[in-house]
Formats: sequence, structure tokens, C-alpha cells
Amino acid sequence: MDEQTKQSIIRLIHREVIPAIGCTEPIAVALACAKAAEVLGDRPERVEVYLSANILKNAMGVGIPGTGMVGLPIAIALGSLIGRSAYGLEVLKDLDPEGLAAGKAMVERKCISIALKEQVDKLYIEVVSHRGDDESRVVISHAHTHFSYIARNSEVLYNEELGVSDEESAEEEDIALNFGLVYDFAMQMPLEEIRFILETARVNEAAAKASMEAGCYGHTVSQTFAGEFGKRFLGDSPYTHMLAMTAAACDARMDGAMIPVMSNSGSGNQGLSATLPVVSFAKDIQSSEEQLIRALMLSHLMVIYIKQSLGRLSALCGCVVAATGASCGITYLMGGTREQLTYAIKNMIGNITGMICDGAKPSCALKVSSGVSTAMLSALMAMEHKVVTPVEGIIDEDVDRSIANLTSIGSKGMEATDRLVLDIMTAKA
Repeated sequence: MDEQTKQSIIRLIHREVIPAIGCTEPIAVALACAKAAEVLGDRPERVEVYLSANILKNAMGVGIPGTGMVGLPIAIALGSLIGRSAYGLEVLKDLDPEGLAAGKAMVERKCISIALKEQVDKLYIEVVSHRGDDESRVVISHAHTHFSYIARNSEVLYNEELGVSDEESAEEEDIALNFGLVYDFAMQMPLEEIRFILETARVNEAAAKASMEAGCYGHTVSQTFAGEFGKRFLGDSPYTHMLAMTAAACDARMDGAMIPVMSNSGSGNQGLSATLPVVSFAKDIQSSEEQLIRALMLSHLMVIYIKQSLGRLSALCGCVVAATGASCGITYLMGGTREQLTYAIKNMIGNITGMICDGAKPSCALKVSSGVSTAMLSALMAMEHKVVTPVEGIIDEDVDRSIANLTSIGSKGMEATDRLVLDIMTAKA
């Protein structure tokens, strides 16, 4: 692997694996609101927000960090009043009781409007903030922190479509990954050049521990695995440890805990699911630091690869993607070969492809647990040289083609499912 390829992959990982506080969809909306307020130059009196269906779906039922509240209005208010766009997906980390009171008051004044925006990118956020005769307009699209349009009154400050470059859009085009490239990078890179991936372990394990100590978030899925009945019927093993740890962090995050996590490809739950099963298993089997670093890199880079063709948001639950990365990491820690890693991937795709995303919410911890459970099963089968064959379903002899089949179903085949899920969710609102 040449040096340019190595450095391109490292830059890609640094862009995709970043800290986030709270569910990334409402937080991205808060980020757009913060930028709009900064461009406006004052606190807005009224805010209009226009969202793609996938953003709207993922932001409706999830807790907003530090508020004890659910949904978009409080995220919009806080982003507009106390958010700082320089913080990225940690935009609300300065929240204090005074700021929360101001945000609640803004929501109560009913000066926030939210509407669906049709025929736009699946990840699209448009915010128009007003104060007196002045207004600002900000658009985030394609990625959770990517500003594509900024204007104040009639002055357009930035418009990506006109070819004006900003720091992010001026970056090189992302390198196209494949399984071989992911595997070779994770296995061959000098440790000191990829040691940074251990930060995902530190941050996400801290989130899991904080949740376990509190024991009160969401549906407390982690407590179910670690509790009396969980131990009686599932035992106390590396398997239940990874389930409990991963569910714990998801429990807290989806319930609005003010706890940072390391996300992957714009999703905190993907970051958790790519990290914590690997970390938990590595500790239980007493892996070396080098093994942990390479397993984490393998897991996270596999998620980035799959998301390149699936897209940031889709009808397919992100746990399918992230757990596939985790299964690769677990298989490697078990001593699996390159070929056995491809078996684990095919076993994952042959099992939980099609799990729907019906928005971010506390019960995501259940889906994350299903993904982690399947990751372990897929790894165990792979180690025994058992694999879903090309004559079965959507699996192909070639692992990259199998992945392409998965992402085609998630990005194209499930579009009608995505619309129906949103219809069902909005009918309840």
C-alpha cells in the first residue's frame, strides 16, 4: 500500500470518527440553528426549519442531551440560543440551567415551525432564523456537519452549488474503499500511526460505564443482560458482557444523557456498536494492545466502507452495518484469517439485512443488542468455517459484491418502506 493511500485513509477516518453528544440528527439540526443565529448576529425571534424525511424520522422520538425532553423543538431552541457551531456535533455542550430555561421559554412561545422538505438529499436541514427585518438561512446537507448554503438577508455568504470552496468542500475526494483495502490497512499499518483509534475505546467505554452506574436510562436494556434474570438464563460470559456494555451506552445516549461518544459516519450508535463489542471481548480474552488497535481499526473502517455506498441515512438500521464491522473485529481477535473475516461478513448479511430504521429512540438499544448478538454468532460460525453460501439469498461469492447487495437493498430497495415508516410515525404525532 503506497503512502498516499495510507494517508488518505487516515484522513478519512479522522473525518468520519468524531465526538458527538446526543443523537446526531437533532444535534445536526441544532448545529444548523446555531450557525444561523451566528450569521444573524443575534438571538432569533422566530425560526423556520425544513427537514428531509430521514432527518425528521430520526429526530422525532429521541432524548435531547441535558434537557429531559424529547424531539426537535427544544433542540432547535437550544441550538439557536446557546449553541456554538465551532463545537460541531457537540454543539450543545455549554448547556446550563439558565440556557435550558431560555430554550423551554422559546418552545412555549410557539415561535418555531418545522416542515418536511420534499425532493432533497436524504440528509437535508434548512434553517431560516428571523429577528426584526433581518433573516439568515443555513443549509446542512449530505453530511451532519457539512454546510452547503449560508446567507444573511439578500447576501449569499456561501453556496456550494456555485462552486465556492470552503475548508470542508476543498478537501480531497474520499478514497473508495473495498474489503481488501480495509483489511490490509488494519493489518499492515505501523501501530503508532493508528493508535489514535484507541480514543474510541476510551470515550465509548466511559459512556457505557456512566450509564451502568446510573442504571436508569431508557429501557435499561443493559441492566436486563447484567441483572438476575439475564445471568440466570444467559449466563455471565464474554457474550453477555459485550451485549450489556454496548446496550448501556445506547440506553444513555438515546435517553438524552449529556455523555459524549465517538460516532462513526455521522451516527453515535454506529460508533458505539463498532467499538464496544470489540473492546469488551478483547478485555475478556486478554488481547494485547496491538490486537485491540487492529481489531478496532478493522471494525471502524469496515463501517466507513459500507456506509460509502449505503449513504448517511437510509431505511436500513445502522446496527446492521456497525455490527458487521464489530463481527470482523471479533473474528480477528479470535484468531480468524482474512478468509474467515469474509465469512463473518457474509453471515451478517445473510442474517439481519432488512432491519428497518424507525427513528432514533430509547428502544434503539434493543436493535443494537440484536446486532451485537448476531456479530458474535457470525464470528463463531466463521471460526468453524461455516458461511452462508452464494446459492442462498443475496450472498455472492465475492464479499464486496455481497456488501453491494446489502447496500442496494438499504438505499434503493427499502425506499417505499422508509416512506411508510415515516407516514406511520407522523400519523401518531
